[in-house]
Amino acid sequence: MNFENSLSFAKEADSSDYLRPFRDEFFIPELNGKPSYYFTGNSLGLQPKEVENALKIELEDWKNLGVEGHFHGKNPWMYYHKFLTENAALVVGAKPIEVVVMNQLSSNLHFLFVSFYRPTPKRYKIIMEAGAFPSDMYIVESQVKFHGYQPEYAIIEIKPRAGEHALRHSDILQVIEDHKDELALVFFSGVQYYTGQVFQISEITAKAHACGAIAGFDLAHAAGNIELKLHEWGVDFAAWCSYKYLNSGPGSVGGVFIHEKYAEDNSLPRFAGWWGHEESVRFKMLKGFIPEKGAAGWQVSNAPVLSMAVHKISLDIFARAGMQHIIEKGKKLNAYLTFIIKDVLKTNTNLQLEIITPEMPERGCQLSLLTGENGKSLFDYLTQNGVIADWRHPNVIRMAPVALYNSYEDIFQFGQILQSYK
Repeated sequence: MNFENSLSFAKEADSSDYLRPFRDEFFIPELNGKPSYYFTGNSLGLQPKEVENALKIELEDWKNLGVEGHFHGKNPWMYYHKFLTENAALVVGAKPIEVVVMNQLSSNLHFLFVSFYRPTPKRYKIIMEAGAFPSDMYIVESQVKFHGYQPEYAIIEIKPRAGEHALRHSDILQVIEDHKDELALVFFSGVQYYTGQVFQISEITAKAHACGAIAGFDLAHAAGNIELKLHEWGVDFAAWCSYKYLNSGPGSVGGVFIHEKYAEDNSLPRFAGWWGHEESVRFKMLKGFIPEKGAAGWQVSNAPVLSMAVHKISLDIFARAGMQHIIEKGKKLNAYLTFIIKDVLKTNTNLQLEIITPEMPERGCQLSLLTGENGKSLFDYLTQNGVIADWRHPNVIRMAPVALYNSYEDIFQFGQILQSYK
């Protein structure tokens, strides 16, 4: 696609966009009485219009059936997590047996670490990226302390080279190799939250396994954004949230992936709960935990139906749209946003912006812009003019044109606002 910084080009691109009809399935927030240019799906996705009706169905069943809604509701609550499994598996490239929707991201990661971080006196170290999202830093730190290790010795953080913003893939592989004899776990994000860098999950996983370590991933900024083939890549475990690209509401339910090779491995330690117990005998209330086969056996609590009802609507949209269409459009929107910003920078000398997100293929929707000393004033200016972006301390503006509801015209209009900054 040969880009142009023109309204006619943007309108033409939108008119031929396969995903264009899906924009109408979402509410677009307003600023100053007009629809905003919303580029913050990397932080909180927009509300699908069908959410209200989905919640009404469950509230009506609760009102009219009470506890009987577990078995006689329109969507019986007893089985609710199963209604989401197949479409969730499509998003992350997994088999249904490898996926379950449950809890929230950070709690899920703690539960997964119980099973997959099994340090020994020889192998106890964890490799992760420096500057990971704080939750991941806190999780890893607390987990190594729980096992009696000091974080400064047990955690190896990989930093970008001096003067660079992103990690070099070769450096990641080399650090894994350098510590192969003492390594228990390689734990990375799928997409780095600050820079937007997409990590090469398949090769990181293969290298971890070659060195005798487990490979796990936080996919908060990856699920619904980039291509994932967790089963094919042999990832051991992963977890994600649903309120970013998966458009399921603030603090909504999370999801986990556990590779099929562990589906019937009951020797793995886990923190058990009633809802992970074998379904056919769950209500016999017996002593002795018998896990459900596959990822479902890691469930602890029963389904949070109201948040799952919202998540189901979003996952249904993803299934209808098709992940390949979403991935391809996300990359095109990102490329157009990059083109527009670079074009504006040619003529507006008031702007101090540097794109720190690596080039394709190491990016998805997100573009991170390093600003100068007046970066916050630029961010505030954009907000005042109808652009909802994302400010990250100390000086980065994050933008994510999302395939399901953003348009080429959104990006063009953003460029016009950026051009007017003084």
